[in-house]
Amino acid sequence: MGAVQVGILGGTGPAGSGLAARLASAGLEVVIGSRSKERAQETCDEICKKWPERELSLEPGDNLRAAAAEVVVVATPWDAAAMTVSSVATRLTGKVVISMANALAKVGDEFEPLVPPRGSVAAHVQSAAPGALVAAAFHHLPAKALANLNTPIDADVLICSDHRVAFEKTAELVELIPNLRPLNAGSLSNAAPIEAVTAVLLQLNVRYKTRAAIRLTGIELPGK
Repeated sequence: MGAVQVGILGGTGPAGSGLAARLASAGLEVVIGSRSKERAQETCDEICKKWPERELSLEPGDNLRAAAAEVVVVATPWDAAAMTVSSVATRLTGKVVISMANALAKVGDEFEPLVPPRGSVAAHVQSAAPGALVAAAFHHLPAKALANLNTPIDADVLICSDHRVAFEKTAELVELIPNLRPLNAGSLSNAAPIEAVTAVLLQLNVRYKTRAAIRLTGIELPGK
C-alpha cells in the first residue's frame, strides 16, 4: 500500500485513538477527527507525548476533515455512528469506510449486545452513506492493546463487506500492523454476529483480567 491517508471519525475515543496510534506507527498519515478540532488536537498531543521516540504522522481535524481522507474509519460510539457518517456523507462517496463500532450495553456486571437499526452498526453506516464502500472490521481488538505500541497484538481481524475493493483495502491496512491477520468473513450481513460477540470478549477480559482477542485455527492464507 502506498502513502495512504486514513481519517478516523470519532478518533478521540479509546478505540479510535488506539487505532490511530497503531496505523501511524506503521507509517501511515492519520487524521484524527472529532466534533471539535481542539479535542482532536489534545488527542494528537497525548499520543505524541506518550511515544516521543516515534515519528507519528497525526493530524487533528473535525470530522469533515477526517472524511476527506482516502480511507475513513468510523470509531464513534455506536449510537452516533450513522448520524456522524450522514453529516459527512457527501465526502464518502466511492470511498472505503470501515465501521469498527459495537452496539453494547452494560447491564449490572454483564455486557450485552444490542440490536441497532438495520441489524448492525455497519449496515446502519452503509444506509447513512449509500455511496460509500463500507466494510466492518477491527471490532475485537482491545482498545488498550491497540494503544500500547510496544506490544504486538496477536489476533485475526474479521472483515465483512459487500464490496471487494473495501475488503482488499481494509485487509491491506490490517497487514500493516504486525501479528494481525485479515480474514474475509463474508458479506456485510455477517457484521451483526461479529459485533455482538464483542460483548463475550469484554466479559472474558473482565473475568480473567486480560485483553483477549480472536485467533482462529485451521486457516492457511495463500502465500503466507
